[in-house]
Amino acid sequence: MSPTALSSQQRDGRFWNLRPNLHKTTLWKTLQLMWRFAFNKPTGTVPSQPIPVLAITQAQLLAAPDRSLFRLGHSTMLLKLRGEFWLTDPVFSKRASPFQWIGPKRFHQPPISITDLPPIKGVILSHNHYDHLDYDAVMQLKDKVEHFLTPLGVGDTLIKWGVPAEKVQQLDWWQETQVAGLQFAATPAHHFSGRGLSDSNATLWASWVIIDDDLRVFFSGDTGYFDGFKEIGNRYGPFDVTMIETGAYDVEWPDVHMLPEHTLQAHLDLRGRQLLPVHNGTFDLALHVWNDPFERIVALAERHGVAVSTPQMGELLNLNEPKAENRWWRALPI
Repeated sequence: MSPTALSSQQRDGRFWNLRPNLHKTTLWKTLQLMWRFAFNKPTGTVPSQPIPVLAITQAQLLAAPDRSLFRLGHSTMLLKLRGEFWLTDPVFSKRASPFQWIGPKRFHQPPISITDLPPIKGVILSHNHYDHLDYDAVMQLKDKVEHFLTPLGVGDTLIKWGVPAEKVQQLDWWQETQVAGLQFAATPAHHFSGRGLSDSNATLWASWVIIDDDLRVFFSGDTGYFDGFKEIGNRYGPFDVTMIETGAYDVEWPDVHMLPEHTLQAHLDLRGRQLLPVHNGTFDLALHVWNDPFERIVALAERHGVAVSTPQMGELLNLNEPKAENRWWRALPI
């Protein structure tokens, strides 16, 4: 489907969330936030030294068992399913920005370069923000990727960039597709889109359901907390692993990024078994200390008896038994 196709979430050429935002943004709040980002950020939003990663080789990936997951940074995960590889929101650039000389800079190198990756069966994109849709990465990946799965409109951007149209599938919320024996569903999220001043909400944003026979995985993309998680859980749960954003949050913008308490509730709504908090540990996109997302979600999970995995960047996570209790950030200085 293209963004010109009928979608229940599209009106007047723009896409909308299932419910209105609960927190209203004003010009004054926006200016205050810009001032805080520019001149009043707290100490510790960026680690004092690069975060160490576990380097990955192509040979390791090829030898890895099926249902392996490698966290590459931020919201970029590499999954091996049925002997083939899938990437979520691949961002490999130095900065999450339209320019590579300014903007949020990576805390660490990717555990593997795009050049060293094996052939990729598919890329799953959640929306078009710069920390999720990386032009340079797409240009390097387009010849080694068979399929790009995107929300409505995002695929048109890829095609404009030179990705062959036959490689691109664009889905509306609740639409499903099958690729190489796997089932995928684009599901709702509560967020927004845009890469410039004139394209606000011109493309859709989505979360994703990935089903491999008896294995069910959820990928949140970016989202605020909303009651749609319960419906996703009812339709597709329970999930063996939920990859849910936990980072770049603030009490002033809960409609676009969840606080850790919201992440935990979303996991419960989805009827998840193992929580993998993502969208953290790579870029400075908020006003909290860089390791705050890890500490808060682990403490909340322990308090509520929820299993949580925190693999180091590059560490293998077995999706059949996704226990990775490596609290690696505690060995690093703030």
